[in-house]
Amino acid sequence: MPIRPILRYPHPGLKTVCTSVTSFDSALSELADDLLQTMRAAPGVGITAAHIGVFQRLTVLELDKADGVRIYVNPDITWFSDETMVHMEGSVSMPGATDEVARPKAIRFRYQDLEGQQHEEEALDFLAVCIQHEVDQLDGIFWLQRLSRLKRDRLIRKWEKTKS
Repeated sequence: MPIRPILRYPHPGLKTVCTSVTSFDSALSELADDLLQTMRAAPGVGITAAHIGVFQRLTVLELDKADGVRIYVNPDITWFSDETMVHMEGSVSMPGATDEVARPKAIRFRYQDLEGQQHEEEALDFLAVCIQHEVDQLDGIFWLQRLSRLKRDRLIRKWEKTKS
């Protein structure tokens, strides 16, 4: 369970659309464990395989220790609510940079677990926001693309100054 290097913005891999997982084997479980350890070390509440340069549809969330770890293989959002909410977002690939993003407040999504079993669930509020954020990343959409151009440019300039 090693901690893996995280791709940093603006790495081109962060724009890569991830392929579906087709092998539900021990290597997938090991990758999920590596993602969990990497996310905790970052620290963060969510991470995708793309964040470490593995372009497969796998994401790990741990919003709260009490709720436990959630692992989603091949997640796909099937419904978005009309009601939205604004939440502060950031990325393990751009540490320290955050801004408010508006997203649907509720979603319905399907995914597979590490054994390949299909599931369908609904998510609300913070969980819904996190799943949307990570599915965006799996689709090659970095969270900055959800900001207005002005906010995005300002945040990038500020972030570039802090890493120099």
